[in-house]
Amino acid sequence: MQNKRTRAAESPRIAVAARWLRRVIPRFLARSLGVDDDRKAALFIDLSRAATLKDIVYWLQIFFSAGIATLGLVLNSPAVIIGAMLISPLMNPILASGLVLASGDLVLGVRAAANLALSCLAATGFAVILVVLLPFREMTAEIAARTQPNVLDLTIALFSGAVGSLAICREVKGVVTSIPGVAIAVALMPPLSVVGYGVGLMLVYDPTTGWRIASGGGLLFLTNLVAITLMATLVFLALRIDTPEVRKRVLVWEREDAESAWVIRLFEHYPVLDKARRIHSVSLRLLMILVPLIVILIPLSISFGQLQDEIVQRRRESKVRRIVTDVWQENFQKKSDGVLRSSVDQLTVSEKDGSLTVNLRIFDDQPYSLVEKKQCAELIAQRLERPVESIVLNLTEIPTVSVLEALKRVREEVAQPVASTPASIREKSFERVEIALTGFQLPPPAKILQKQIVTSLANPLEVKIIYLSEERISAEIETAILGKIRQGLNDDSATVDLERLAGEIGVIDFSRDKFELPLAGMVQLDFVGRMLRDIPNLDLAAAIGRRSNEPAGIAARRARSIIDYLETRWQIEPARVKVIGENVPLVRTLLRFDPDQPSGG
Repeated sequence: MQNKRTRAAESPRIAVAARWLRRVIPRFLARSLGVDDDRKAALFIDLSRAATLKDIVYWLQIFFSAGIATLGLVLNSPAVIIGAMLISPLMNPILASGLVLASGDLVLGVRAAANLALSCLAATGFAVILVVLLPFREMTAEIAARTQPNVLDLTIALFSGAVGSLAICREVKGVVTSIPGVAIAVALMPPLSVVGYGVGLMLVYDPTTGWRIASGGGLLFLTNLVAITLMATLVFLALRIDTPEVRKRVLVWEREDAESAWVIRLFEHYPVLDKARRIHSVSLRLLMILVPLIVILIPLSISFGQLQDEIVQRRRESKVRRIVTDVWQENFQKKSDGVLRSSVDQLTVSEKDGSLTVNLRIFDDQPYSLVEKKQCAELIAQRLERPVESIVLNLTEIPTVSVLEALKRVREEVAQPVASTPASIREKSFERVEIALTGFQLPPPAKILQKQIVTSLANPLEVKIIYLSEERISAEIETAILGKIRQGLNDDSATVDLERLAGEIGVIDFSRDKFELPLAGMVQLDFVGRMLRDIPNLDLAAAIGRRSNEPAGIAARRARSIIDYLETRWQIEPARVKVIGENVPLVRTLLRFDPDQPSGG
C-alpha cells in the first residue's frame, strides 16, 4: 500500500516535469538558433512554396542533376557525381515532408508527397533514357558502391538530416557551409540515378542484374529519404514550429496560394477528408515515419552483417597472404649467394573445414625440392600458430627462359650413366620434364600451348600440358600419350594431365548499326583476356560480322572495340588480336583462339 501511495504521489510530479521540459527545451533551442515566431512562419511558408509543381527552375534542376549524376556514375567520376550532389533539388521537398509530420498539416502533406513522387519519377525516367542511349553501360565502382546500403548509411543520413534541418531553421548569416556538406553526405540524386541505370539494363540487356542494381539503389534512396524526414520531424517538433500564431499565418498563406487553395477545396468537397485535414496526434505522426524506418532496418542490418563477415574474411586472408609472402621472401626467394631464384606471380588462399589451402604460382630458375616445400609449409603453420597438417601448399612452378640454357648441359649428363638418389632426381624435375617432352607432339590437329610443372606436398611432381583442339583426344590415345610421358620422366609417381582449350570461343552479337560491346560480349572477352594473359603463345582471331544493310565502316569500329577492351582491361597487345575479316557476311562476330607458332613447346 505504501508503494502504491508513493507512486501515486510521484505521478503528478512526473507529469509536471514533463510539461516543464516540453516548454523549456523548445524555448532554449529556439533562442539558441535565433528562431522566433516570425522565423518559424517564414520557414513554414518557404518550405510550402518549395513543394510547388509549377517552378520550372526546380524541374530543370531535377533533370540536370539526374543527367550529371548518371553520366558521372557511368564514367566512374567522383568529381562529376559530387557536382550532381551539390545541386540537391530534392532536399527541400523532403524537409517539407518532415514539416508535415511535425505539424500535421495535410494540405502541405498532399503537395509535398505529389512533388516528391513526381520528382523521383522524373529523375529516374531521365536516367533510364540516358542509359539506353549511351554507347557503353559497363558497371563501375561508383555504381557498385550504391547497390549494397547498410546500417552505416542510415546513420550517416540521420546525422546529415539533423544538421540540414538545424541549418535551414536559422537565418542565413555570412557564408553558408552546412547545406553543401549535407548535400554531399546524403547524396539523394545518385541513388536515383543508380535506379535508372538498373532499369535501363533491365530494358536493354540483363533483367536479373538490372533488378539487383535498381533495388540496391532504391533501398539507399529510401534510407536517405526516411532518415532525413525523421530527423527533420524531430527538429521541427523540438522547435514547436506550429505555434498558434504561426498556424494562423500559414492558414492565411494557404488560402492565397493557388495550389494549397485547390487542395483545401478538395478537402472541403469531401467531409471525411476535411475532418482529417489536421492530424493532432503526435504519436500517430511519429509512427508514420518510424514504421518505414523499422522495415528498412531489416535489409540494412542483413547487409551490415554481410559486410562485417566480408571484412573479417578479407582481414584474415590478407594476414595469411602477408605471412606466406614474408615466409617465401625470407627463406626461399633467393639462392644461398643472394641471387634471385624465383618471383611470385599469383598467391591465393582459401579456408574450408579447418584446412587452409595456399596456392602459390612462381617463375623460377631452379626447381624447389620436396624438402623445401615441406619446410615452407611448416614455417607458414608456425607463423599462423596452427597444425602443419591443416596447411595444403600447392606450388606451381613455371620455368624461366634461363632454364633452357641449362638443358644442353643436362642432356650431356643424361647420356652417361650416373648414380642418382631420389633427392637429386627431385632437384632435376624441370630438366627431366623438358627432356621427356623434347620433340613431343600431340596427334594433329591438337597443338601444345603450354607446359606447367605443379608441385605440392601430396603430389611431388605433376605435369600439366595445355593443348588447343576442337575435339578432345580419345581416351585410348590419351592413355598412350600419358604413359609415354611418364616413361620419359622415369617416375611412376608423377602425375600427368592433359587440359584441352577449345579453339572456338563463341560469338559477340553487336546491336544493329552499333559498335559498342554488349555486356555478354564483355564476358566473352574477359575469358579471352585471361587465357591470352596466362598463355603468351596464344592469339585471338576475330571474324568481324556485318549485316548486309549495315555501313562498311562499322566492321572496323567493332574490331577496334574488341582490341581496345583487351588492351585496356587485360593489357593484351593489339598485335595479338588478328582480324581475319572485316566484312564477313555474318550477323554475329566469331571469336577463336589461334596459336602464333606451329606447336607451343
